[in-house]
Amino acid sequence: MTRARLDVWLVRVNEQRPDTLSLALEELDGRERERAERFVGAGDRLRYLAAHIALRRVLALHTGTAPGELRFTRSTCPACGGPHGRPALADETLPVHFSLSHSHGLVLVAVAAAPVGADIQRLPGGGTVEACLPALHPAERAEVERRPEGVRPGEFGRLWTRKEAYLKGIGTGLAHGTSSDYLGADTRGRPPGWTVLDLDLPEDRAYAAAVAVRAQEAGPPEVRERDASFLRAAVPAL
Repeated sequence: MTRARLDVWLVRVNEQRPDTLSLALEELDGRERERAERFVGAGDRLRYLAAHIALRRVLALHTGTAPGELRFTRSTCPACGGPHGRPALADETLPVHFSLSHSHGLVLVAVAAAPVGADIQRLPGGGTVEACLPALHPAERAEVERRPEGVRPGEFGRLWTRKEAYLKGIGTGLAHGTSSDYLGADTRGRPPGWTVLDLDLPEDRAYAAAVAVRAQEAGPPEVRERDASFLRAAVPAL
């Protein structure tokens, strides 16, 4: 049975003070800076910049390469063969896989020795849950509908982050479709060859988060938390 090492990082962004000048912008490449400039809202720009600096700094800790020296590429899409699959490090001698997700001031980064996906989202409202139910696998929809209305947002949020984490892991994203694979509460019905785990965020009950790694077994990872200073200070030790 294959067991993959899995490391998860949670970085908190200070959205009350959206000062992008205090971030380590020099660590980003030209493509990242150009994309950041396309965001109209200061908050959206901050979230993008913070997420990508966090990713570079986490990967620097795992690879021993300076954040600004990391180069990225895309794996081949398993659905169409195009160059838009999972993000990957261009240097194939650095044997790590990673996934990035961010939502409303929280950045989630997962790093593993095998293909991995991560997702974090703020819990939806009841109306969003009802609108999205038809997009689920029939068994997933039945699970959510069996729950009392008051707890459906939490149930749906955990389900949806598992689904997005898995779809990121296989490299297709939502283009694969959301109704064909079961990522519900019954682990026996989930896609074979993958371990999908809910993440416990005790200080952030308004969020759901999950990781998916291509392995038969992976223990619940410790979530390493960092505050906004992680995006400015010298790169700390692992």
